[in-house]
Amino acid sequence: MTEDKGKTDSLRLSMKGCRTNNGFVQNEDTPELDPDPSSSANDLQHQALSIAGPEEPACQGVQPYAGMPKEVLFQFSGQARYRVPREILFWLTIVAVLLLIGVTVAIIAISPKCLDWWQAGPMYQIYPRSFKDSDKDGNGDLRGIQDKLDYISALNIKTIWITSFYKSSLKDFRYGIEDFQEIDPIFGTMKDFENLLAAIHDKGLKLVMDFIPNHTSDKHPWFEMSRTRTGKYTDYYIWHDCAHENGLTIPPNNWLSVYGNSSWHFDEVRKQCYYHQFTKEQPDLNFRNPDVQEEIKEIIQFWLSKGVDGFRFDAVKFLLEAKDLRDEIQVNKSQNPDTVVGYSELYHDFTATQVGMHDIVRSFRQTMDEYSREPGRYRFMGTEAYEDSIDRTMMYYGLSFIQEADFPLNNYFSNLHTLSGSTVHDIILSWMENMPEGKWPNWMIGGPDSARLTSRLGKQYVNTMHMLLFTLPGTPITYYGEEIGMRDILATDLNENYDSSTLFSKSPMQWDNSSNAGFSEGNHTWLPTNSDYHTVNVQVQETQPSSALKLYQDLSLLHANELLISRGWFCLLSNDSNSVVYTRELDGIDRVFLVVLNFGDSTLLNLQDMNLGLPTKLRVRLSTNPASTRGEVDTGGLSLEQGEGLILEYNTNNLFHQLTAFRDKCFVSNRACYSSAFNILYSVC
Repeated sequence: MTEDKGKTDSLRLSMKGCRTNNGFVQNEDTPELDPDPSSSANDLQHQALSIAGPEEPACQGVQPYAGMPKEVLFQFSGQARYRVPREILFWLTIVAVLLLIGVTVAIIAISPKCLDWWQAGPMYQIYPRSFKDSDKDGNGDLRGIQDKLDYISALNIKTIWITSFYKSSLKDFRYGIEDFQEIDPIFGTMKDFENLLAAIHDKGLKLVMDFIPNHTSDKHPWFEMSRTRTGKYTDYYIWHDCAHENGLTIPPNNWLSVYGNSSWHFDEVRKQCYYHQFTKEQPDLNFRNPDVQEEIKEIIQFWLSKGVDGFRFDAVKFLLEAKDLRDEIQVNKSQNPDTVVGYSELYHDFTATQVGMHDIVRSFRQTMDEYSREPGRYRFMGTEAYEDSIDRTMMYYGLSFIQEADFPLNNYFSNLHTLSGSTVHDIILSWMENMPEGKWPNWMIGGPDSARLTSRLGKQYVNTMHMLLFTLPGTPITYYGEEIGMRDILATDLNENYDSSTLFSKSPMQWDNSSNAGFSEGNHTWLPTNSDYHTVNVQVQETQPSSALKLYQDLSLLHANELLISRGWFCLLSNDSNSVVYTRELDGIDRVFLVVLNFGDSTLLNLQDMNLGLPTKLRVRLSTNPASTRGEVDTGGLSLEQGEGLILEYNTNNLFHQLTAFRDKCFVSNRACYSSAFNILYSVC
């Protein structure tokens, strides 16, 4: 009897497991099977076997239900129709993950190196004393720069480069530094600097500072201790005995200062002569002394720790001099040596670019790299490079296995006083042909040490030079005020203790047509504003659709948004005494920019005669001529006014850099190709 009851209960539970149940719990009408105390262990074992045993009939036509007991779930899960899809999904997941990893690795492997922040956009050089005065003392300052960050951002600038603002004397435009770790009071305080730096970073911009390692002020504590032979500072500068005859000091050799006359000056305290490449108030440091190198390293670390994004190292070719103090050779050997007083009258084989100088510059790079390890915080390094030859200039890029500067500053256009198509062509070709493979070019058309673009070349060429600047490969660099076409001042009484000819390009920034051109609300300014500020200023040009400022913004925006310009090949196609023609193109993009710049008189240019395979009509993307309303131009007869430039556009798959005839005239720094299907750049072209 007991055995029959156990079988009945087992069958009842088994059949209940085969019923359809779409709820979340078992049907309530199924009573729980209470264990019968009188049942034997064999009965319980029989019940368990009756649920899952092989003798039990399969659940036919019954769907799984929510809340089923695990014993029933096991019956369904083992069936092929549930097991096979589960295994298929498992292996598909494994394959998909492996495929995703493989694709990611492949994309990383073929992707070109991303442009760094110093490559991705223009640099804007500010002479701080002339940019904006915030405290009405007539001198520009750091707070003034901060007040104008919105304007700088509107120019699509990526990097702000501020020239020297260290505590210093007035000599040589504050390049005679008294304290490398202090802000000169005329510009503000260290707190003002920290606020400016934070504001610059908040705008997504970067800050590059000038750094002058070659010399200090004669008021620097190091020099004060060196002239009294105090401890390790005794040899921080270059000292040598001088002779005296008839009350005159006879220098150790014929070396000359950059500003003329002997580069040696007798010090009454130490009773020796010290060496100065520049003014006598700027004694040269002795970089053959390891303690000096360590001092400079600590100064670099001080500013990098504050968050500065990079430096332009000034006058680095003067860091070392020959040990033996040999006389330098005269350019005109027949000239009386006593009359040789001009710097250009000697060959400077013993006072510039000495063996070991690049080792010192590379040590600066190593210090910068220590602060570049954090992702997104690469520290830029530029160097001044006023070298006699392009080969020497290129040495500042470093070697293939040892990095030096990210680039030496390219000032060839800044010193250009006569324009022609041939001259522009030669400057471009000289830099691009000699630049080491994989390095990055840069171009600047003005600066504080040269006359302004408008004064040097003429107002008619301002827009053309900006079009050149923004369509060449590399980083464009703009000196403040060039974007609105400011020109040199003509004042004669400058009330400053300098050679006045070096001040003309440093006049106050012209913001509007109010008093002092909006530069200062004070009663005076350290330099007079230019007389044309009523018409040549930011406020006026912001409202003029055809102004130099508006074109500058359009060119900067084009530079930022077009891969053809930021990453593409540069091919010089043609030049003559008037014009230069070149393209910007990129593998994978079926568009080409053809840039035509006229640096001569009005001319009619026939592009078809050049046998370039151009279409008969080209679209006008940008023009320097505000009167030009042409949507297209005829390549058989392109009329160009004096100083006119055009960026033309057309569609083609025949790129010039792929042609043998132009292989020597096409250049690219970091080769990349574009995939329109995946909207990515890749390097395996």
